[in-house]
This record gives sequence, C-alpha cells and structure tokens, in this order.
Amino acid sequence: MSGWGVGDIPDQQDRTVIVTGANSGLGAVAARALAGAGAQVILACRDVDKGQAVAAEIGDRAQVRRLDLADLSSIREFAAGVDGARVLINNAGVMAVPLRRTADGFEMQIGTNHLGHFALTGLLLGKISERVVTVSSGAHTIGAIDIDDLNWERRPYKRWPAYGQSKLANLLFTFELQRRLTAAGSAKLAVAAHPGYAATGLQSHTESILDKVMALGNKLAAQSAEMGALPELFAATAPVEPGGYYGPTGLGGTRGYPGPSGCSQRAKDELTARSLWDLSERLTGVKFDFTG
Repeated sequence: MSGWGVGDIPDQQDRTVIVTGANSGLGAVAARALAGAGAQVILACRDVDKGQAVAAEIGDRAQVRRLDLADLSSIREFAAGVDGARVLINNAGVMAVPLRRTADGFEMQIGTNHLGHFALTGLLLGKISERVVTVSSGAHTIGAIDIDDLNWERRPYKRWPAYGQSKLANLLFTFELQRRLTAAGSAKLAVAAHPGYAATGLQSHTESILDKVMALGNKLAAQSAEMGALPELFAATAPVEPGGYYGPTGLGGTRGYPGPSGCSQRAKDELTARSLWDLSERLTGVKFDFTG
C-alpha cells in the first residue's frame, strides 16, 4: 500500500533548507531528496569531510558548513554565517552514548539533541521564514525531564533514560515554540517528526555490546533510512498542522509512510515545557526574539 513519498515533495525551487547532521543517515537522505526537488541545501555538519562527500553526490545545490552542536561557540559561528532560509531541520543527534560532556559542560545527549538545537533555533529564528522541524523519537516515551539535574551531575548516569530525556525535550521544545510563535502572531511553524525504527549509523556509537545487537536489529527489523527520513521530509515540505508531530503510520509507529503521530502525556505538559525553556535559555545564553 503506497503513501506519501519523495515524489510527493512539492517543488522546492528558490527555497533554502538547513539540515543538521546531513553528513550521514537520515540527514543525508533528506538533503538529497530536498535538493532533488530543487532546494538549495545547507549541510550543517560536525564532520565536514563526510559532509563534502554527500554534497559531491548532490551537486551544486548543496553546500557544507561546519556546525558542532556540542559547542555553543560553533553554533554561534554557524548562525552568524547564515543569511536566511525557508526551513531549518534539526535532524542531528546522538543516542545512548557513554557519559560525556559537551564543550560547555552539558551531558552529551541533552547537550547535542536539545540544548544545541535550542540555541541554533533561537539564533536563526529571525532568518527562518517558514518552519522549524525538530526530529524526536519514539524513545521520548521512556524519558522524563529532571529540571533540577538536567545534565546528570548528581544522579547516576543511565544512557537510555538520558536519551529518552533528550528526545522528550525535543517535543516539549517544539510544542512550546509553536505556542510562543502563535502568541506573537507569527505565521512560522514549529513541527516535530520521528523516523520510527530506521537503519542508520545512529545505533553504532553506544561503545557497548548494544552496537552489535542493534546492527543485527537493523538488518532484521528496521526499515530503510530512505523510509525513515520521510516523516521529517513531510514535516518540512507538506501542509502540516502548527505544532504537529509526524512519524511512520505502520506497525505501532515503527515503519511505513508518514502521517500524524501520537506522543506521551509528558510531552504535552505545558508547565514542564515552560520550565525547560527557561532553563535552556539560562544554560545556553540564547533568548528568542519573536518580533522578526
């Protein structure tokens, strides 16, 4: 049974799209598809060499710029070099890694997946004319936000709850961003997406036996990265609901063509969303300007 696919992406001529983490996985797939539909794509990558390899496949519609989401100075430098874009896709992420800290002392998963993208979005918001898409995960359902210890400085570190917290933060951020855009009278959209269970390199950096287990799972059960990228492409280009959340519609949201996705009650908690927003502003030093 067919559904929305790459061939359904509207004409992207005269549109610029920024994709973080576009050097591999879902980001690379999304960048290729958007350029194929006519967009100019900025591949925002920590690994510039890998990004250049993807850009070489795409051709003159792609450009690579360095962005390390685990370093606020890199985020500021990247944002200062952007003139404008229609869409920002916050795609990059890390999953279930051992305890590490970003350049600014944040726990690596919340620092990269949420705080890095929070800062990037805030610095770019006045330059983004249409929508911000943030990639979450079904794993947000195992997450809980600890406002008093967001960066795992006092509690024993657990990699999967830390990942779940970061992905829950992605949804809380998206929904709160849409509420603030709406309150400001802005026509810009904040939208979230998740890939279901897709085979990418994301699962190969846990530095544990899980790398081999998940590699086997990728071969036996996961859908392709091409299918996994469809929800974020849908969120970035199709008619969507403000503050919408999109993912695969088959097999419990793990595979299939994109459509509206459900989320946990925690993701809908407006009080937690506001508290997380305030904390994220304090930690990153980035305040959003909704007048532009």
